[in-house]
Amino acid sequence: MRPVRFFGFDVRAIIPFCVLLFYARLSTLIICLIVTVFFWLLEKKGLTFPAALRSSRLFFFGNYRPGLTKFRHRKLKDYGR
Repeated sequence: MRPVRFFGFDVRAIIPFCVLLFYARLSTLIICLIVTVFFWLLEKKGLTFPAALRSSRLFFFGNYRPGLTKFRHRKLKDYGR
């Protein structure tokens, strides 16, 4: 499925501008522009937003993904007795 576009940008890059409609300040405009440029750079790199989140998780936490801890495993129940 292709991502939804708005003026050539992914829709997730336009969401901060909705905040700008309700809180119109110079600081909010700067944050909106930074977020839009960030999404544009991700797009130029070939990453979608969910893929960028996964790669940032890989960067911060590494390849090691531990299994479930002992207390999170399900235990079998015997109702026959």
